[in-house]
Amino acid sequence: MFSPFNRQLLFYTQLRRLQSTLVIAEHNNEVLLPATQNTLSAAKKIGGEISVLVAGTKCGPAAEAIAKANGISKVLVAESDVFKGFTAESLSALILATQKQFNFTHILAPASAFGKAVLPRVAAKLDVSPITDIIGVKDANTFIRTIYAGNAILTLEAKDPVKIITVRGTAFPPEPLEGGSAAVEKAPEGEYKTDLVEFVSQELTKSDRPELTSAKNIVAGGRGLKSGDNFKLLYDLADKLNAAVGASRAAVDAGYVPNDLQIGQTGKIVAPNLYIAVGISGAIQHLAGMKDSKTIVAINKDPDAPIFQVSDIGLVADLFKAVPELTTKL
Repeated sequence: MFSPFNRQLLFYTQLRRLQSTLVIAEHNNEVLLPATQNTLSAAKKIGGEISVLVAGTKCGPAAEAIAKANGISKVLVAESDVFKGFTAESLSALILATQKQFNFTHILAPASAFGKAVLPRVAAKLDVSPITDIIGVKDANTFIRTIYAGNAILTLEAKDPVKIITVRGTAFPPEPLEGGSAAVEKAPEGEYKTDLVEFVSQELTKSDRPELTSAKNIVAGGRGLKSGDNFKLLYDLADKLNAAVGASRAAVDAGYVPNDLQIGQTGKIVAPNLYIAVGISGAIQHLAGMKDSKTIVAINKDPDAPIFQVSDIGLVADLFKAVPELTTKL
C-alpha cells in the first residue's frame, strides 16, 4: 500500500508525464536568438515533454542548433516562402495546425515583438487567455508575472486547458545548446499563405556593438542629453566598455535616437551586469525595463531624480563633464 505522501508524489509524477510543451523558436533562419534559449529554460521548469517549432524560409541551421539542447524530444521544422518575414498571420496558422495534431498543454514564446505578435492570435483562436511576460514558474498551472509597471508581483493560476505563455528572457537563464540530439521532423503541412498581409522588405540596423537585450553592459541616455548629436558621448563610453547603447522613451520621443534603442515598459526589458543611466530621471515606465540589472550606475545633475532610488552608485554631476572624464579614465 502507498502512503498518502507516496500516492501524492506518484500523482504529480504522472501529471508531469502528461504535460507537453511547444516552444516557438525565434531566429533569423541562420542563428537562434538568445531569447529562445531563455524560453526553453522556462519550458523545462514546467516539466513534461518539450518540442520546438522552427519556421522560416531556410531555417535548417537554426533547427540543427536547437536540436542540440538537452531535454528536447523533437524539433518540428516548417520551411516555406510563406514564412518570409515571420509574419504573425502565417505563423499563427502553422501553430494552430501543430496544436491540432499534437495537442500540447503549453505553448511558449519569448516576450519579444515576435512573441507578442504571434501568441495572442493563437490564444484568441483557441479561446483561452494568454499569460504574458512571466518571470517565474511555480508549477504547470501557476506562474509569476509583474503588474503595475513592475511595482507588484502577481502569482497566477491558469485554468485553461491550453496555456499560451510569453516568457521574459531576462528572468530565466539561457539553456545551453549542447548535450542533446533531438529528432528533427517536418511540421504539419498545410496552406498557411494569407491575403491579409504581405511581407515587402526589412531594413536591419547593423552595429558592431552587442545586441541590446543580450548585452552584459549597457549605457543608456535620456532627455538630459538634449540632442541626438550628444549621444556620441555615450557611444564613446560604450565602445570602451564593449557595451550596447539604449535610451529612455523621452529621448526616443524627442527624436534623439531610433525607437529600437528604447528601454522600458513599452520598449525592451534588459538585465545586464552593468547599467549606466545618463541623464535619465527614472520614470516608473523606464525602471520597469531595467531595474533587474545587477549593478546600476546613475549620472544626473538632479539629486532628487527617482533613478537614484534604484541605483547602486549615484553621481550627481553635469553629464557633459562627467561622461567624457569617465571615458578618458577607462
